[in-house]
Amino acid sequence: MIDAAALRGRRDRADRSFRGLAIGAAATVLLVLGLIAVTMTARARTVIGELGVSFFTSSRWSPADGLYGALPFVWGTLYTAVIALVIAVPVSLGVALFITEVAPRALKRWLIYAIDLLAVVPSVVFGLWGVLVLSTVLPRSFLAAGVVLAIMIIPIITSLAREVLETTPVADKEAALALGATRWEMIGASVIPHSKGGIVGAVMLGLGRAMGETIAAALVIGSATGQITLDALAPGNSMPAVIANSWGEADTLQRSALIALAVLLFAMTIVVNLIATTIVQRSMRRARGTV
Repeated sequence: MIDAAALRGRRDRADRSFRGLAIGAAATVLLVLGLIAVTMTARARTVIGELGVSFFTSSRWSPADGLYGALPFVWGTLYTAVIALVIAVPVSLGVALFITEVAPRALKRWLIYAIDLLAVVPSVVFGLWGVLVLSTVLPRSFLAAGVVLAIMIIPIITSLAREVLETTPVADKEAALALGATRWEMIGASVIPHSKGGIVGAVMLGLGRAMGETIAAALVIGSATGQITLDALAPGNSMPAVIANSWGEADTLQRSALIALAVLLFAMTIVVNLIATTIVQRSMRRARGTV
């Protein structure tokens, strides 16, 4: 006969061990992030001490004169990411809705496989496609970079949005249809409101990926310094692209400036992910009726 007290003791020890492993894993992630932030910030202090606030507010980047202004690269990063979202979000939501609400079961399975496969294609492949194919239609510019980034983040947003849309209770959808709603009206009245927070979170995560992409953007954006313009066909540059293109030939001060750009990009992506997490959690609380 099994001793109930001994069995409970083993279960308690197993639970405590699992809890300790989980806490240790989470603490390791936070420790690594903290070490990255501290190390990068320390190496960026050289240029910050030399230029001060003008590093963040100046638009002139001239290594020959010892002048480094991050503003054009911040603009290029945000501008190309916004262009990517404008293109990717409607396509991603359309594909996700088609998979969850319209596609036959067999087609749905193959579409999911194809989208998951696209999500793991190396970014350099998309960048080379942009150079070899897209550049024959568009000049190397903010728009070209935005298109390539859009193609890269469509699978990510689609996969996340699809998983969120599939959480809509079947009873809610059937109730809308029973009241005489068309399929489109049912989607607008039941599926989208239920999934809104998760969809916004998926879009924000796609934004974070677009902001941090390096190789693909570097190959097609044009690598022009000092460009702050709304002209989407103008060449420009972004923080990841200028770091990749300039690191090999940079001197001490320029490397410090490039590291400072990396720290700024790191902070921006963390803020984007925190906003996405907040939106998703708030949506979940509203769905449970606690907000």
